Amino acid sequence: MAIHVINEARRCLQCKKPLCRLKGCPAQTNIPEMIRLFLDGQINEAGEMLFINNPMSIVCSLVCDHEKQCEGNCIQGRKGAPVQISSIEHYISDIYLDKVIMEHEPPKGQNVAIIGAGPAGITVSVKLAQLGYDVTIFERKSKLGGMMRYGIPSFRLPLDILNRYQKKLVELGIHIRPNTTIGSILTLDTLFKDGYDAVFIGSGVWRPRGLGVRGESLGNCHYAVDYLQNPDVYQLGDRVAVIGSGNSAMDAARTAIRKGSRFVTVYARRNEVRASIREYEYAQADGVEFDLCKGVAAITKDGPMLYERHFDADGNLLSEDEPQLYPADSTIIAVSQAPKDKIVRTTTGLEVDNRGLVEVDENGATTREGVFSGGDVVLGPANVVEVVKDAKHVAKAMDAYLTRKREAAKEKDTASQDN
Repeated sequence: MAIHVINEARRCLQCKKPLCRLKGCPAQTNIPEMIRLFLDGQINEAGEMLFINNPMSIVCSLVCDHEKQCEGNCIQGRKGAPVQISSIEHYISDIYLDKVIMEHEPPKGQNVAIIGAGPAGITVSVKLAQLGYDVTIFERKSKLGGMMRYGIPSFRLPLDILNRYQKKLVELGIHIRPNTTIGSILTLDTLFKDGYDAVFIGSGVWRPRGLGVRGESLGNCHYAVDYLQNPDVYQLGDRVAVIGSGNSAMDAARTAIRKGSRFVTVYARRNEVRASIREYEYAQADGVEFDLCKGVAAITKDGPMLYERHFDADGNLLSEDEPQLYPADSTIIAVSQAPKDKIVRTTTGLEVDNRGLVEVDENGATTREGVFSGGDVVLGPANVVEVVKDAKHVAKAMDAYLTRKREAAKEKDTASQDN
């Protein structure tokens, strides 16, 4: 592994205008500098730079869509294979995660509540805790990670990484309240009443989107977002149909194969899959079959009723055939997800759009004073690095808001003392 990574690092051209960073990385990771430091024997400095820029660096090194992002924009890829940036980043970040000393500025005397311990919540928590804010994370699940833990299979993202993250958050002084739902006994009003100065909502998108066809309530029909949370409790049978072609569909299909299903087929509505090339290829390598241009008429106990869809060369739908039964013991629907509405239903002044996503301004501020939001619950289903980019921006805006609030309180105290 080490020799491979070093050889890959030596292939980096140290471009003056690195497209891998400028065009390819949403988090703007300084990839040439990372590689330069690594080859100069400064792996700790490289790891520190990565962590400061992106606290989720080690996760992104495993689950990012690298072939479209950093590696897809590598100059070396124009005539041959791109530098395996993901492998280099993972090697550095994996070593550094256990070494990093979680330091923070002197306490500012302000409390921040973070709702959700996914990539958005973790990123905002780390950034604000490092600035000296007293941070408490409220997580409705028993363990930290959000969709990273309960939506990405462990063969793609080992759970040990998330467990190590949790230790680091505790070292930083972040309080974690597991098995705690905001919107039930505790509400946003409760948080402000208890003295929190600002709240960040990073609750993700956990509600599966249905197809709106007959049969979705049958016992052999499941949603990918539910299945991936605990696949061991499902008995899918030998033959599984997966409806949808994004990364979640690939995860569900590959997991089903690993759990013993022998014949797994992904059915896509169009003549291509939406998943990343790498995840598509891994699914093929695992034995997943693909059947494109299929619409869904209904779900039955014997499998989905699908119909052939015909497109022209420009991708326009021309015609659709009559539905036919595609035999399957179980059907998994993996077409998208939406936010749950418990927080919105139990608070006032918090607006959402017609998709249920929280409405925010350019700085992540919601329509309620002191409440910010980011990640999937604002963007819709997104990959980790896009969530990190958004969360970093919101954390900066929250710091500015809290600074103004702190200074206003000081001015008020000064005025009262003068009187």
